[in-house]
Amino acid sequence: MTTLSLGPSPARRDALARRIRLLVAATIAYNVIEAVVALTAGTLASSSALIGFGLDSVIEVSSAAAVAWQFSAREHAVREARERTALRIIAVSFLALAAYVAVDAVRALAGTGEAEPSPLGIAIAALSLAIMPFLSAAQRRAGREIGSASAVADSKQTLLCTYLSAVLLVGLILNAAFGWSWADPVAALAIAGIAVKEGRDAWRGKGCCAPTAGSQACAKSPVR
Repeated sequence: MTTLSLGPSPARRDALARRIRLLVAATIAYNVIEAVVALTAGTLASSSALIGFGLDSVIEVSSAAAVAWQFSAREHAVREARERTALRIIAVSFLALAAYVAVDAVRALAGTGEAEPSPLGIAIAALSLAIMPFLSAAQRRAGREIGSASAVADSKQTLLCTYLSAVLLVGLILNAAFGWSWADPVAALAIAGIAVKEGRDAWRGKGCCAPTAGSQACAKSPVR
């Protein structure tokens, strides 16, 4: 007779909650620095891509803050009760990011101005590309094990930052090396499409967890 797993023990659940709080704190701290550097570099270079990247960092902070608020509660029942609100905030963050990136990409393709090369922008994009995948993967694993759709959704927001970092880095390098100013906005439109999908999934509570008892939390989270 097969025994069904009841999911993480209370002690393991508390340990995972502490881990998620630490990962979210690290994400917020890094994104604050990333936002300041990207917005400064974008303003100096008149780069709409860098400014958009900086604003994305601001949105990521709001998403991570929503999860931090959820997991600031010590009781598991309270964290579950906060799940839907956190998911809504994350979903709106995704959709706001998609809207901004799409509008900014269209403006760039329409030729509203040419950005100057930005060594500082290249440096922050490369650093984000190196750091963000590890933060995203660690939070996604913990979120799936504990059964938190909001933690998983926030990890996808961090992963999206990785894609944006790659797009930004390629765009800045191509612009600096060859003057191909169209490369970044074209790729950014694809990223906007991904953000719309992730925002929709977060709103519905999809893509949450592994099939453990944590999936009970997932079953409660979809918004109809």
